[in-house]
Amino acid sequence: MTIRNWFKFFVRAMLIGGLVTGVLGLFIRWDDAFAQYFRAGEWGEFTAAFIFMVVMGFTVSVIAQMGFFAYLTIHQMGVNIFKSLTLWNWVQILLIVIVIFDLIIFRFRPGTASSSQLMLYLGLLLVLLGTSAAVAIAKARMTKKHALISALFFMIVVSTLEWLPVLMVRADNVDSWVTLLLFPILAVNAFQLLALPKYNKQSEIDLAKREERRKARREQVAQK
Repeated sequence: MTIRNWFKFFVRAMLIGGLVTGVLGLFIRWDDAFAQYFRAGEWGEFTAAFIFMVVMGFTVSVIAQMGFFAYLTIHQMGVNIFKSLTLWNWVQILLIVIVIFDLIIFRFRPGTASSSQLMLYLGLLLVLLGTSAAVAIAKARMTKKHALISALFFMIVVSTLEWLPVLMVRADNVDSWVTLLLFPILAVNAFQLLALPKYNKQSEIDLAKREERRKARREQVAQK
């Protein structure tokens, strides 16, 4: 990928993370972060709270992008280590099952104090799994069917690892943060997974045009 296309990719992923976090933050964290300023008519503070949400989304986006490029390296290493994409896919399926089991048994159950809170976390798990399945199917249709497992692994396992820091926090208002931050993670990761081929293709076109211009300049120099 060329620097120009990587920069476009980076900025658009950041904007997605910021927009999703800012907009959903108005609803999910209304009572905690916005309602008091709205009732008091303190629009400067209200705007500052919204900007904070957007910046939080930018931060989440950067973390998600780091996770994405780390996964691309890990995926290639996995294929090389196991000498077979099929075997690597089975390993990824096993890791998916382990991560889901870990979420339910070691993250959700110990961290929930009521049945309603547990239902919230299970609902978020369904959002994670449903979104991951939809994105993986879309990715498989765009490329080849064997991309399904890799896309599912990235969307579930890597997204969970990026979500994990907030899951480990123990505080009174942590549920709203756990809920809010899942969505920009999923949105940015879905964008990265589905949009990367477009930017790679555009980079190939740009590099080919650059090479043609260089060839034309060399021919002009040779003619002189």
